[in-house]
Amino acid sequence: MKRLLLALWMMSLLASGTAWAQAAVFPPNAAGVTMGHWHLNSKDVEASKKMLVAMGGTAIKNGNFDIVKFPGVAVYLNQAPGATPANGGTVGSIVNHVGFTVTSVPEAVARWKAAGVQVLPGGNGRTDQAFVETGDGLRIEILENKDQRFPIQHHHIHFFVAEAAIPQIQAWYAKFFGAKPGMRGANQAADVPGANLTFGKADGPAITTKGRVLDHIGFDVTNLEAFCKQLEAAGIKLDRPFTRNPQTGGALAFIYDPWGTYIELNERPNPL
Repeated sequence: MKRLLLALWMMSLLASGTAWAQAAVFPPNAAGVTMGHWHLNSKDVEASKKMLVAMGGTAIKNGNFDIVKFPGVAVYLNQAPGATPANGGTVGSIVNHVGFTVTSVPEAVARWKAAGVQVLPGGNGRTDQAFVETGDGLRIEILENKDQRFPIQHHHIHFFVAEAAIPQIQAWYAKFFGAKPGMRGANQAADVPGANLTFGKADGPAITTKGRVLDHIGFDVTNLEAFCKQLEAAGIKLDRPFTRNPQTGGALAFIYDPWGTYIELNERPNPL
């Protein structure tokens, strides 16, 4: 049954058209949520795109956006003319780093190094972990999952908050995004389709993602208008109100979580 649902979901994504760059291959949860995208303020779009493609992503163009798609996430690369360059990397912001899994870390690292990707070793001599960092400071953790279907896929977003706030942020994403609470190693976490949300202790103040290299993260929502009404009823202010695109049928809105993560919410058009 799970395979049937996955196949039907992937067919619907293909039918919706590639212009939306929807990379999710995971059906939404009961709240209608699945992982959507990272939005990078890339000062060197070409360099970031080259690196991500070398890691196994597929580059596409959508209007003004350069996008690299991976199973589970679309990475938007954008530095609009005249825009303010990113004010720092991910380290030091609420989202300290993001993560992929690969079927073999040593094999992936060897391929990436041969392609010119700068790879940092895992902690404590681990061979099942590595790190990659873009020139403008997006930190990506690489972990190993020998059983996954794809050579590389999206795995996690790692939030760093004050220790006392860890149970609160876990509960917030569980309540509003339907994330399933649990643990990832020693860290409290919560899962949405396509992403593990991991919550760790910040060693110092962590500032908003807005304006950093990872400006915001995006979740796809099946019925965004109703979702936004629920958020507003709970006292969550929309930083950008629900807006429907009459030409595509899609919709978007923006919010902040209480700890400063800037979040885009998208409803993708689906003719089926």
